[in-house]
Amino acid sequence: MAFVRVEQRNAHLAGSVRLDTVTGRDGKIARATFIAISNTRRGAGEQRQEEAASIRWTAWGRQAENAAEYLGKGSHVNIVGRLRNNNYQDAGGADVYGLNFSADEIDYLDSKADSDARRERHTFVDEVNAAEARHPAPGKAQPRTAKA
Repeated sequence: MAFVRVEQRNAHLAGSVRLDTVTGRDGKIARATFIAISNTRRGAGEQRQEEAASIRWTAWGRQAENAAEYLGKGSHVNIVGRLRNNNYQDAGGADVYGLNFSADEIDYLDSKADSDARRERHTFVDEVNAAEARHPAPGKAQPRTAKA
């Protein structure tokens, strides 16, 4: 299998980092997935156009745990990783072709203050959403409950 190195520079996260645990040959390991977007410019003069590249990355182990703790929507990062084939046959015998991007290095480009402010903002939004779910505003549809 060929080794293809991928670099994504000056990217920002399109959403939050999703952290879960998978069971592999060596036991359970943390896996984080996230989408990073970077803009590139092509052409010159009036033909110059901006093009966005979005890549879904996977990080593993301690790096995945750190990404989930310190990164959030809008975080700025540089990522170096590798591209791997993920080809397999489905239950019907049809070939399925896919590519995986695995992060080997993640550079956190935001300052600690920016990261803390983003985390506080998201925590506040989560708390407001939870409170609204418990006590909906008047005029909003009330969830139905089963009658005894």
